[in-house]
Amino acid sequence: MTTTLYGISNCDTVKKAQKWLQQNNLPYTFHDYRKDGLDRNLIEHFLAHFAWSELLNKRSTSFRQLSTQQKENLSAETVIELFIAYPTLIKRPLLIHNNQYQLGFKIDTYNTVFSL
Repeated sequence: MTTTLYGISNCDTVKKAQKWLQQNNLPYTFHDYRKDGLDRNLIEHFLAHFAWSELLNKRSTSFRQLSTQQKENLSAETVIELFIAYPTLIKRPLLIHNNQYQLGFKIDTYNTVFSL
């Protein structure tokens, strides 16, 4: 069983997910987009499981700071470069557990994913 949690270490929702995993004694690897990197291959892997619009965090400060032109020209191709430049545009956390992919953190969803 492998579990990887993707996100940014100072994100409160990521911290909640990490705390939940630790409290339930579930081993996981944490991949911090800023420290561990984020590239086209990883984003394309995510896009094989989620639509780009699902991955896009429209509530982030980074999204609000995008130009009107950037927002109007969002597509599967343009969003990859934006995700690389601004990792906070990706909803988080993104959990991969036994080839199951989950965005965000909800206790009930994690209980189901981990069969608790």
